[in-house]
Amino acid sequence: MHKHPIRRLKQLVARAARRLRRLVRPDAPPAVPMRPADAVAVPERFLDGQYTHRFGQRAYRLYLPPTTAGQPPPPRPLLLMLHGCGQTPEDFATGTRMNDAARAGGFLVLYPAQSTLASLHRCWNWFKRHHQQRDQGEAALLADLTQEVVQAHGVDPARVWVAGLSAGGAMAAVLGETYPALFAAVGLHSGVPTGLARDVFTAMAVMKSGPATLPTHAVVPPPTVIFHGDHDEVVHPANAEEAFRRFATMGPHDTTQGRTAEGIPWTRHRVRDGLGCVRVEWWSVHGGGHAWSGGSAQGSHTGPAGPDATAAMVAFFQTQAQTQAAADLRQFP
Repeated sequence: MHKHPIRRLKQLVARAARRLRRLVRPDAPPAVPMRPADAVAVPERFLDGQYTHRFGQRAYRLYLPPTTAGQPPPPRPLLLMLHGCGQTPEDFATGTRMNDAARAGGFLVLYPAQSTLASLHRCWNWFKRHHQQRDQGEAALLADLTQEVVQAHGVDPARVWVAGLSAGGAMAAVLGETYPALFAAVGLHSGVPTGLARDVFTAMAVMKSGPATLPTHAVVPPPTVIFHGDHDEVVHPANAEEAFRRFATMGPHDTTQGRTAEGIPWTRHRVRDGLGCVRVEWWSVHGGGHAWSGGSAQGSHTGPAGPDATAAMVAFFQTQAQTQAAADLRQFP
């Protein structure tokens, strides 16, 4: 028994009173303080949207990678993905697995949908002059939609990229040249480089046979990664060679060959500029057809056994961003 029972009783009463005051005081600290680890993660989202522009209206899907609640994410990259003819954003996302890459890499992906009112087969109109010019047609619509997403979602404006398949790849090349301050790099898969067509007839000719001549192209494209199957019967592989040729005088050229785990051979050509930075990367998929290389069989127009175009493009884009950041640091030692 306690030597001083009355004193002990007073101590217990005082302690109980203090606890009671903590319970009823509005400013009392919580019994278990919150820790950063207790923050609830905001899951990934794949949003639906509609964009109205002076050159038309387009639906789109926007992939947002997961973030941590209460911690605003730093500015993240954005990739504009342009589907091929007959595809939809959902189909294109599935076939390329680009959302999986974005989840791992922490970047946003914007998938506009071509309207059947603009093209019966949902092809981007890359071959029409009106859509090949800055502030005109689909080029302006897609660039302005991209800018809206950049501003609305805290995107890093120095890391905005564009890629596409077939007609989408050709449109990506157009955007890279007409809006070089917006798009830092381009992914051209099974498409046609800018300036080889001016209407549907010249488009069909260049898709069938490649460029009739080697045209003089005054505009230097932004850094570009090219994928093309050398057995493509929809868009002639000579178009990939022409896209690569436009960088040929920028610096030394190196070539690497290999095979996928499934035995598909490939050749990769690179050109580096005077600072040693890769300005173009061309993957020729030997035996490959008109399909997104290394894509999922659950999507349309994919070649699952080929080298992984999604991984290669993301790596190229990220390297370009790092290279530019290093160049900026060299300018301001």
